Amino acid sequence: MTEIRTDWTRDDIAEIFALPFTELLFRAASVHRAHHQPDEVQLCTLLSIKTGGCQEDCGYCSQSVKADSGVKASKLMDVQEVLQRAAQAKDVGSQRFCMGAAWRNPKDRDMPAIISIVKGVRDMGLESCMTLGMLTPQQAAMLADAGLDYYNHNIDSSPEYYERVISTRCMSDRLDTLDHVRNAGINVCSGGIVGMGETREDRVGFIHTLATLPRHPESVPVNALVPVKGTVLGDMLADTPMAKIDDIEFVRTVATARICMPLSMVRLSAGRESMSDATQALCFLAGANSIFTGDRLLTAPNAGDDQDAALFARLGLKPLTGEEPARACGALQEAAE
Repeated sequence: MTEIRTDWTRDDIAEIFALPFTELLFRAASVHRAHHQPDEVQLCTLLSIKTGGCQEDCGYCSQSVKADSGVKASKLMDVQEVLQRAAQAKDVGSQRFCMGAAWRNPKDRDMPAIISIVKGVRDMGLESCMTLGMLTPQQAAMLADAGLDYYNHNIDSSPEYYERVISTRCMSDRLDTLDHVRNAGINVCSGGIVGMGETREDRVGFIHTLATLPRHPESVPVNALVPVKGTVLGDMLADTPMAKIDDIEFVRTVATARICMPLSMVRLSAGRESMSDATQALCFLAGANSIFTGDRLLTAPNAGDDQDAALFARLGLKPLTGEEPARACGALQEAAE
């Protein structure tokens, strides 16, 4: 078994990133095989339960009120409608149902509906995940009492690059919410976005921030920026397309995350619809073992169920089954500690 470390230095991670590509993939695949079934990939479904109108100014997000993206603000979906969508996700093989609301933070008046949704999803036998913005300790405790498996709150990038992407909150706000989630006993889902014009040093800083938390996130989504016209970063990349991350560097990011956080589910997230099958195959070899399936990710396009099934058939992969990853990963981390 690989040693579970939380004392990584940035130099350590930079050295891993810079390994010859084939050596990096070999090491990442070896770590992956030591802790996970190499031919199993978790299928997750993501639903926007409240779209648009967010007061944050995240430069990548089409749901910000600062963006001229054409996304209209909506109210929180009806509880039964959300549960119907969860049932449909389960029918097509999803194991985890993830729900996102475009809020800076949920209001207390929103919590009863959110709690009902969590309980309903859990009653279906699905893992539940929510991303609602920043949480208070009390809100985190309410979600834990309802049985929420995961809370997603991405750190997005390195602490240094973060302030170039978002000005309405700071990295410490993100980390505070992760602390509240962890202290409430909910599994942490936290990752970031690459291809925003950051440097490799920023990608090192992003992984370093997560890999040196007291306990690694149980789930680490790695997103490739989907440039949306009308957003700050979408317009920037339209003018400077060379800022877009190349496929090899993206795979390096996935591999380095796998090596530094061996027990985490590393999710190949946004941007997958524009990746070739070969690039996705390299990501799975590098240790990615979770994907979002379906044809939408909040407001962005995604590879559909049929396309994913065809890719899995070509690669000899199968949907993850068995013990729920949230609990299996948590038990292993506790044993490692």
